[in-house]
Formats: sequence, C-alpha cells, structure tokens
Amino acid sequence: MIDTHCHLVSSQLHARLDDVLSNAAEAGVDGMITVSTGPGDVEAGLEVAGAHEHVWCTAGIHPHEAETTPDWTPLLKVARDDRCVAWGELGLDWYYKTPTRDRQISLLEAHLETIESSGIDMPVVLHCREAVDDLLAVLAGASLDLTRCVFHCYTGDLDSLRPVLDAGCHVSFTGVVTFPNATEVAEAARNVPIERLMVETDAPYLSPEPVRKMRPNEPCNVIHTFRFLADLHGIEHDEFTQRMDANANRFFGLGLGLEV
Repeated sequence: MIDTHCHLVSSQLHARLDDVLSNAAEAGVDGMITVSTGPGDVEAGLEVAGAHEHVWCTAGIHPHEAETTPDWTPLLKVARDDRCVAWGELGLDWYYKTPTRDRQISLLEAHLETIESSGIDMPVVLHCREAVDDLLAVLAGASLDLTRCVFHCYTGDLDSLRPVLDAGCHVSFTGVVTFPNATEVAEAARNVPIERLMVETDAPYLSPEPVRKMRPNEPCNVIHTFRFLADLHGIEHDEFTQRMDANANRFFGLGLGLEV
C-alpha cells in the first residue's frame, strides 16, 4: 500500500521516524509521499526521501503560510530533485479567517506562476477547504493541466465534488471518510471513478476508525481507509489496493511498474 499524502517531517513524526517507518512496513504500507507545507520543511522532506527508497517528497507552500513573503529558492531546489514527485500542497482554505482570502489567492497565483516559469512538469497536490469553486476559478486562469491535479483530503459533499470531477481532477480521501458522522464524504467517495481515486492518511492528523483516538496518526493506519473505501466500492481488498497503488504510481510517476 502507498500512503499518498503524509507529513513525515512534522514535529509529531520526525523525531521517531524509524519507528513510524517500521510500523508502516509491518502493516504492509511500503510507500509514502511526504508532503511539504512551505520553505521550512521542504528540504527536510527531501532528506527523508533521499534516505529511504520508497519515500518520495513534494515542494509546495500551504495556504496557511500566506501571511509571510514566500521564499521560492528551497522549493525550486527540491523540485529539481528526482525524489520530488509533485508540487504542493498548495491551494485555498476558507475555514479560518486568517490568512485573509486576498493573501491566500495572491500566494496561490504566485505559486502557479512559479510552477509555470520553472519548467518543471509535475503533478499538483491541492489543499482545498470550503473553497472548491474559488480554487477551481483560480486554477482555470493558469496554464495547468487539471487532470494532473489531486484534491487531497477531500471532505466535501457530492455537490461540491461534481465540478472537481468535471475538471478532470483526481480526489484523495483520508480517515475522515471512515467517521460515522461523515456520511456525505462517504457518498462523495462512492462517486469518484476508481481510476481517479487515491488514499492517504494526512498523518500526523485525522486518524481513521477504528483507531480514531490514536495520536499522532501514522502512515500504518492508511490500511483502515483502504479497507473502508474498498467496501464502499464493493471491491475485494487486495484488488482495491492494487488499483490504488497503480493510480498513485501512474499519477506521481513513481516508476514502480505497477499495473492493473
């Protein structure tokens, strides 16, 4: 299994990384993408990816960092490395009042301009919280292939999902989809075409059922979300795992030779 989105250099996981990776291996999770949130952790992510064969990294600035002036130098350095497989996470988050919407949109537009001017062709990991229409509108103004974008940690309903699917994006789900009170998220997950579906933990956050009380969350727990989504789609667990890993391999260009 591949955890397509986790934060291995977060303070909750980095200090005990060997145990985290060992726990993942014991659970059958043998691939992870550690996602950057800004200049402060992007190089650490590359260091982890460079030290572990089946860990990859990304380069991006999270919308929560929009209050600060971005330093693109470390991101571009990491993005040029073979161990980096995507831009992100980047996007919009309307859940909190700060950073302001204007600042987030300015950061996002600058991020997209940086991606375009870099000439580095990679898929894009999108952070979107209560901002689907606004995010898609900004993306539509950029020279970005939306079929190479994934909405990570999707927690919206089916109505919000429709424009995401119409745009050709992939959609990824965390342990939130397993929560008993997240029936709208589960209904959305049921309607994502299998070839555009992905699975993640977003560790150290969002532990899934039945380990929801576990803090911090770890990549090993992605197995529970895999099983929940497999049952939701009526697909046998092993087959579902093969299809999700093939999706991740194809989308991120991991070079694992996985096919279904």
